[in-house]
Amino acid sequence: MCKIQILFLDREFEHDIYELIKAFYPEAEFCISYEEEEEKCGTVFRIEPTAEGCQIKFKNEEHRGVCQATIIKGQSKDALVSLQEQKEKNAEGFPDSSPKRTQEEMELRKQNKDSVKYALYHVLVKMTGRTLPWGNLTGIRPAKLAMGMIESGMKNTEIAKELRERYLVSRGKAALAITIANREREILKNIDYEKGYSLYIGIPFCPSICLYCSFSSYPLKQWQTKTDLYLDALCKEMKAVSSMMQGRKLDTVYIGGGTPTTLLPEQLRRLLDAVGENFGFDGLEEFTVEAGRPDSITREKLLAMKEFPVSRISVNPQTMNQTTLDIIGRRHTVDETKNAFYLARECGYDNINMDLIVGLPGEDRSMVENTLNEVRKLEPDSLTVHSLAVKRAARLHMFRDRYQEMTFENNQDIMDMTMRAAYEMEMGPYYLYRQKNMKGNFENVGYAKVDKAGIYNILIMEEKQPIIALGSGGSSKLVFDHGKRIERVENVKDVSSYIARIDEMIERKRAGIETWL
Repeated sequence: MCKIQILFLDREFEHDIYELIKAFYPEAEFCISYEEEEEKCGTVFRIEPTAEGCQIKFKNEEHRGVCQATIIKGQSKDALVSLQEQKEKNAEGFPDSSPKRTQEEMELRKQNKDSVKYALYHVLVKMTGRTLPWGNLTGIRPAKLAMGMIESGMKNTEIAKELRERYLVSRGKAALAITIANREREILKNIDYEKGYSLYIGIPFCPSICLYCSFSSYPLKQWQTKTDLYLDALCKEMKAVSSMMQGRKLDTVYIGGGTPTTLLPEQLRRLLDAVGENFGFDGLEEFTVEAGRPDSITREKLLAMKEFPVSRISVNPQTMNQTTLDIIGRRHTVDETKNAFYLARECGYDNINMDLIVGLPGEDRSMVENTLNEVRKLEPDSLTVHSLAVKRAARLHMFRDRYQEMTFENNQDIMDMTMRAAYEMEMGPYYLYRQKNMKGNFENVGYAKVDKAGIYNILIMEEKQPIIALGSGGSSKLVFDHGKRIERVENVKDVSSYIARIDEMIERKRAGIETWL
């Protein structure tokens, strides 16, 4: 395993620098420090501030050489005043809250950050001999970047050039981001960003916890005695939030988790009835319930949800290879996935999504191909292809020594194969996001047939309107100032704490909504 030390003499852009280096060395062990100390690692990146921004010095003991990259390229010193100089200048002429001061500093910071990442990327390419499909982009929303350029009046060809030359994105990924951004704009054309909002409701229980899962999920067997208490707290939060959001239009509702269909049929009715009682169903653009685990789906539950205007559900196999399902702890069979899907069709659901994960332990190209072939036979309405991301909270990360012998294969050929399969099922890409620690530095892409795209999925990624999140672990995004600013309001993750502190959670939301919306 490669050991890398990043020595920062300035904390500016440290997160972006770390994420970009980690993208090239995903399995490396990192040591981060902020002052001069003994170099303990074989590979050292030293980040030093300069008058023009900063300088990166790279030392690799194996090569016993030093590679230097000057960050500010093609711009004069006069064009780029350091952030500190800009702050001093602004302090003399503008009050701290001046919009001009804020805008100038933000623009300067962005220029410097882009320059740092541009130069660092070239250093890393030279060192490793490889490039990344998304270039030096370390954020999770490439389509949002493309959307902003479209809204500024740029043509598709101009956007493609900007993505390739400024952010070093590959031609294929640039085209994908632009295609998705244009489709997103068309899908969202009737959504009122200023007066509308969406609702996320979290049910944090699952039949079992998957190996890769980093969400706030709890095994249902251990929490069955508290599910009704959880619903009590959730209904209380719904009632309070409905009064806070009066005068705004509810566009989409998304009930996720966890696995919402771990609830009993009568509990599902209680939950959905509370949504209708507090928020109403009139004018909803979309109402999604994740029935993600096939082993949680029954006819009774599907029919219970059909009593309400649920317009979209998700039946998620992740893989159609039984050996992999057993490894990752799904505890259901491939046949159960098929049966759950057919049962949902029998119950009248005409918009069913299926989630797949590429890069699962032990799966090679032929196994992914088998999954795609099996899914093709089911003919879902949309397909979300995730590239495995192993987060710190996942058991796959925490017990990584146990899984060292397993292979994690993902490459552009496999991603292209998933895209071809989606096209063959008459689906086109409609939303896109990336995560930290993704195998192969790829992306998650949602594909959908005409009029079957998940509107909520686009809204949560593009951050166009407020998303109010209810339940344990809920993270509300309060989007305001015409989409230029976002503030978050967090609920506690622990179920027992959420139940005990529900009044506090409500007051957090009230304070945030009154302040920002």
